[in-house]
Amino acid sequence: NAYGEIFKMPDAYIPETVATIPGTDGQKMSKSYHNTIELFEPNGSIKKKVMGIVTDSKTMEEPKEPEGNSIYELYKLFATKEEVEQMAASFRAGNYGYGHAKKALLEAYHRLFDPFRAKREELAKDTATLEDILQEGARKARAAAAPTMERVRAAVGL
Repeated sequence: NAYGEIFKMPDAYIPETVATIPGTDGQKMSKSYHNTIELFEPNGSIKKKVMGIVTDSKTMEEPKEPEGNSIYELYKLFATKEEVEQMAASFRAGNYGYGHAKKALLEAYHRLFDPFRAKREELAKDTATLEDILQEGARKARAAAAPTMERVRAAVGL
């Protein structure tokens, strides 16, 4: 502010559907709570975390309310609208256990993220290509930032 309005203050945009994402323990997902599922951790670790999501003690036969259920809330982030509706109906109908829901969540997770995980592995093996991508990104960032940086330097007298 001392040098004028060079940088525009961004407005926060947090869609209500992702304002709070539940962690594996039912609390808000947070690295400091150690209740996250990392995108690039080993498959075995991901499965262990998903299958270990905290649930209540309702039996498989009992109907369950999907809203507020950590498995269902996470599933909504990865699955199609039709799949989400099917899981909600299955929960409400009963004879659908948390194990079924966790397996569906794990499948939806892998369906969404496995292409990115494979691309990351591929890039990690080809460091020359990775370096080229990083250098190209740096070049584009410098070009995009140059006009703003000129205004900053002029405003502060450099």
